[in-house]
Amino acid sequence: MKIVQFSSFGSPADVTECVDAPDVGDPADDEIVIDVEAFPLNPADLLTIEGGYAVRPPLPATLGAEGVGRVVAVGKRVTNLAVGDRVLNLGRDNWAQRLRIKAAAAIKVPADGDPLQLAMLKVNPATALLMLRSYVTLEPGEWVIQNAANSGVGTNLIRLARAAGLRTINVVRRAELVAPLKAAGADMVLVDGPDLANRLAEAADGAAPRLGIDAVAGEATLRLADCLAEGGTLVNYGLLSGAPCMLGAHHTIFKGLTLTGFWLSCVLTTSPRARIQALYAELLERLADGTIRVPVEATYAIEDIKAAVAHAGRAGRGGKILVTPNGPVS
Repeated sequence: MKIVQFSSFGSPADVTECVDAPDVGDPADDEIVIDVEAFPLNPADLLTIEGGYAVRPPLPATLGAEGVGRVVAVGKRVTNLAVGDRVLNLGRDNWAQRLRIKAAAAIKVPADGDPLQLAMLKVNPATALLMLRSYVTLEPGEWVIQNAANSGVGTNLIRLARAAGLRTINVVRRAELVAPLKAAGADMVLVDGPDLANRLAEAADGAAPRLGIDAVAGEATLRLADCLAEGGTLVNYGLLSGAPCMLGAHHTIFKGLTLTGFWLSCVLTTSPRARIQALYAELLERLADGTIRVPVEATYAIEDIKAAVAHAGRAGRGGKILVTPNGPVS
């Protein structure tokens, strides 16, 4: 059996490696064994390898925030899953050919669904949906602003907001991203810059969003805060800039803005099972009706993990990079 691991923190293309590992063995009474069909390479995974994420695992480490697979064995007390079922693993360490996990950590998904899209369902769509709903109650027609709008979370947020009747202001770093995001359903796309708030005020006829979604941190947080309405809420879920979130006293004292953070891991580890099941049931419906769909740029074999992580870290990609550790899927 092959897994991906890294033995030191550093450039993902340099320190990740595909290695042989012992088979996971038979499941315990409350466990299942799955053959992993596909897993995506997410920014948080790459940041973990670099040593810049919230958690620095002991080395050598395995990782992988999400993936989808087929059940190949079930424990004696497992009654809700059977061999052949397709499942998401709510746990981590998905960068492997085979996993043995608690049955309670699995979410059953359609056996005939697109495995690449299903492999990307756990993190980005859930993050987008929960951030849209958990902090500000928005009415149809209201605006929400986000940066890193071409990211996996960003593209899902555009589609989910549109389905809810909300309008999106999408901030990107490059002009060539404007047309693709508008084609994906974005209402407004602006290239980031120091005059962002002024350009937004002109383009949106003075309308100011009450909810901002920040994946970048640093000075980008300041620019989003300038765009928000008085009393607005800014939700930070990423640190692509590598810098702390920045706000001015005029934002917090005089404008009354709230800055808060979102981490899906906290939701999944503290929420009742029923809430988690309802969340993914809704996302599966949105995937089935075409509301959410993430472009895929390339897939790799697990043996080519160095090339895969290098591709995932490349600027200007047009879609996600995934690995199919047990061979191509369709």
